[in-house]
Amino acid sequence: MLLAAQSGEGGSVVGATLRSPSSLRWPWPRASRSADRFFDHKLKMRGLSRTTKLLIIVVVVACSALILLNMFELNNIKETTKPAQSIKPKVLNQPKYVVYTKDGKTGHLKHVYNVMRRLGYEEAQIEENWDVLWSHPYPFTILPALKHLQPHQKVNHFPGSGFITNKANLATMDIPYVPKAFRLPKDKQLLFEHVKRNPKKVFVQKSNHHRGIQISNVNELDLSANGTFVQEYVDRPLLVDGYKFDIGVYTILTSVDPLRVYIYNGDVLFRFCPEKYHPFDPKVVDKYVIGDDYLPTWKVPSLKKYFTDGGFSMKESFDAYMREIGKEPEKVWKAVKSAIQEVYLRTEMSILNLLSQYKTKRTFYEMVRFDFVIDEDLNVFIMEANMSPNLSSQHFPPNSILYEQVLYSLLSLVGVGQNVHKQSLLRTKEDIIMQVNSKQTGVYPEICGTRCETCMAPECQICQRCLTADMKHTLESAYLEHINRHECRRVFPPPMVSVLKQYSVKQECSIIIINICTYTDSERGSTELRFGFL
Repeated sequence: MLLAAQSGEGGSVVGATLRSPSSLRWPWPRASRSADRFFDHKLKMRGLSRTTKLLIIVVVVACSALILLNMFELNNIKETTKPAQSIKPKVLNQPKYVVYTKDGKTGHLKHVYNVMRRLGYEEAQIEENWDVLWSHPYPFTILPALKHLQPHQKVNHFPGSGFITNKANLATMDIPYVPKAFRLPKDKQLLFEHVKRNPKKVFVQKSNHHRGIQISNVNELDLSANGTFVQEYVDRPLLVDGYKFDIGVYTILTSVDPLRVYIYNGDVLFRFCPEKYHPFDPKVVDKYVIGDDYLPTWKVPSLKKYFTDGGFSMKESFDAYMREIGKEPEKVWKAVKSAIQEVYLRTEMSILNLLSQYKTKRTFYEMVRFDFVIDEDLNVFIMEANMSPNLSSQHFPPNSILYEQVLYSLLSLVGVGQNVHKQSLLRTKEDIIMQVNSKQTGVYPEICGTRCETCMAPECQICQRCLTADMKHTLESAYLEHINRHECRRVFPPPMVSVLKQYSVKQECSIIIINICTYTDSERGSTELRFGFL
């Protein structure tokens, strides 16, 4: 640092070069005389005035203070930034899920793990306090503790779902969408009478294991085999490029009382027989039986141009092909929905009776895959309903997208895919009100606001003042399902707008329309109200 000072009368200029403050001795002398002697000796400034010397001292001290201040600030910056580099993100407690299999092997459930992890769940053991159980087998005969679940816990099966997924139960349900079937040996005589009326019919003999199926005449069947059933074969199947196929529709049961059923509408699973149907030979089962090594959609030329080249879904590719050959696919999908409705309505009371043995009926949901075949006239027939349908894409990797989208929509629909992120699925009253309250579930102000001072009339039963606590919960659950359904669409109660016409109610609402449909059970002879949202 270079400082210049000018004397008073002598006119001489004296220059002094000061070293940096770090080279000066500390501490500085406090008294002015000591300061004079110090600078006279060290800096040889005897020719400077006392004022100039003090000015130099002030400048040096100020510069030293600034340097010390800068050093202090730099040190603070190091102290504050260094710990930040070593801080690890805090891991919050996550809701927990359990995957259960009989043999402990879970490789075929890879996509279940993928989706649960992306939804923010942490894997747990069955003995722990979990939120979601995904069981591959039917769990209720294996895990008796499921009778005492907490309301926030979720299980991916319904007690009594075997009334639907048991092949013999489904085949002998006697509804229009299921080919005629007879249990053996119990219904042997009924089978003979049916054959007499329909001599050209051929049959397949099945069991719940679904192995060894082959077309036979009635005189070739083993009519004494216990635990089997005989079912009519659907002849004249619709073919695509000469291949017979079936259609897998993912179906979700979210409630039994009241009944609510959805299908995954984003896509369906098409599976084709590995060999062409004609020339037909009943001894070559690969012409008409669809197994694990089926022919996928992207290997069928008429669908490949849509699915692979055009990037469409399997359902969209099939629909485009049907219109190309002059057929209407809407007829197929309408019949598919009607068939699913029939099955659940027929088994509803059986499931409900078994469900009454459980502490709560709201912790269960179930996804099954209904497999359909179609004949040349576009008639639809249910072949089976698969509990815990195959979700492994090991053989067919392109199916991984379908499986994970199905799982994501399913788990969102039933509330496992969370909108409110917490450490468990347990919800406070405030959490629920934030998502749904009477403003969303209130309906028919023209009636409820003027005609329902009492709750005796049927049309008043869903007015807010008339709702029981259980009914409020039902409406809230249906509303949340509607909001969170993604690609799922409700098939029961069916979407209807012709509701309560006798009361001339305007069928509009600012957000959503509630659907109340009447259903008469032919067996019970009762008419009930069914709740859902359009």
